[in-house]
Amino acid sequence: MPLPPRLELLTPEEMGRADALAIGSGIPGITLMEAAGRAVARAALRRFRPVRTLVLAGPGNNGGDGYVAARLLEQAGWPVAVAALAPPRPGSDAALAAAAWRGPMVPFGPEAAARAGLVIDAVFGAGLARAVEGIVAATLRAVRAPVLAVDVPSGLDGATGQVRGFAPRAALTVTFFRLKPGHLLLPGRDLCGGTLLADIGLPDAVLTAVAPRAFRNAPGRWQPPAIGAESHKYSRGHLTIVAGGEMTGAARLAAGAAHRAGAGLVTILAPDAAAAALYRAGDPGTIVSEAGLDALLADDRRRAWLIGPGLPGDAATQAALRRLVEAGRQVVADAGALTACAGRPEALAGCAVLTPHAGEYARAFGAIGDDKLSAARAAAAVTGAVLLLKGADTVIAAPDGRAAINDNAPPSLATGGTGDVLAGTIAALLAQGMPPFEAACCGAWVHGEAARRHGPGLIAEDLINHLPTAIENARLNPGVPR
Repeated sequence: MPLPPRLELLTPEEMGRADALAIGSGIPGITLMEAAGRAVARAALRRFRPVRTLVLAGPGNNGGDGYVAARLLEQAGWPVAVAALAPPRPGSDAALAAAAWRGPMVPFGPEAAARAGLVIDAVFGAGLARAVEGIVAATLRAVRAPVLAVDVPSGLDGATGQVRGFAPRAALTVTFFRLKPGHLLLPGRDLCGGTLLADIGLPDAVLTAVAPRAFRNAPGRWQPPAIGAESHKYSRGHLTIVAGGEMTGAARLAAGAAHRAGAGLVTILAPDAAAAALYRAGDPGTIVSEAGLDALLADDRRRAWLIGPGLPGDAATQAALRRLVEAGRQVVADAGALTACAGRPEALAGCAVLTPHAGEYARAFGAIGDDKLSAARAAAAVTGAVLLLKGADTVIAAPDGRAAINDNAPPSLATGGTGDVLAGTIAALLAQGMPPFEAACCGAWVHGEAARRHGPGLIAEDLINHLPTAIENARLNPGVPR
């Protein structure tokens, strides 16, 4: 049966340690393998009609799971054959599973794969260390039927979500105990199709020893700020936004989001009288000031600041950023503030949260490369800030190595201004007292949830009014990924 939501993410290496700890505690490896194969067979029975099924089996434990699934499907009356890339190692659990298979064996190759009505891909698991090429790649490319992947589609790196050589696109992936980062990071998430997490009998206690540092972002790892009967506008925090004079819509979107995300007071610091007049024509609940940065910093109640939306990426913006950090404020740096520090990541040190998209990250820190999770962690370690690397697979990383992958963002968020709404939301949560990592995680999740609630045709302005309901949903439904 599928597990209830489990938010920890295990790398392939960590999953191997979890397996070893479970076996060391007295659970036979073949028992775990039988449970995994049973989960795959049940998924096939529930999702697909009985058709000519081919199990592509590798020589390791992934292949052993495939042999078990083949046996159980044949017992259920399905026409099943197994194509083995290579025999399992003698004496291994996979060899025991293979010995229990009495059905037909066919040559491993494109011909058998092309004839199948369903292919169960049990060749390689998430810990594959080499590219899928040659006969394996040719066989997987020949598949014309739906693919049910065991653990991950063969060729998918479970740690990074990247493809090593070739990986098929699965209709369904069955994995075990906990998801891996590659199930959520792109392109892995798309290649897995629907991902089913199954319980195979590993005790939750092994997580204490493994101590995973990454999780799927969802309520339950954090809680939005509570609003009590004694709350007032000052207790809910005062957010100040350093705004520009040209792209004024960016700061206005951020301010609107901050109001709806619960900040008690929101001030826009305008650069001059002309810009201030434009901002005052907006939402009447937003305070607009042109008093200057030092004057507003004199008010110690202004603990949370947002700088970047609509600002040029120039020396003046960088100087303002450093002034805020040196004043000991909690700073969210976005957009122009990140561009102002291009090639100088040390200039971002001391910020609370950084919110770059891929291009801004590359300008500040260098190329992301094939490992988005490691790239976000590296930038967080260098700056001492929480790094939120935006995308459909947003990664949030803390300087201490904790990380979250957010996977609830719909494609409709790919439109101008939604990043400003996200920055304003995170800054408002900081103003209300959430720690930076939790504020960034909460902001990313409610941002995606607000977009989901709106549906098609989304523009950035639409997100703002859905934020309160998204936050309330997070408060009432802890531990529920969407």
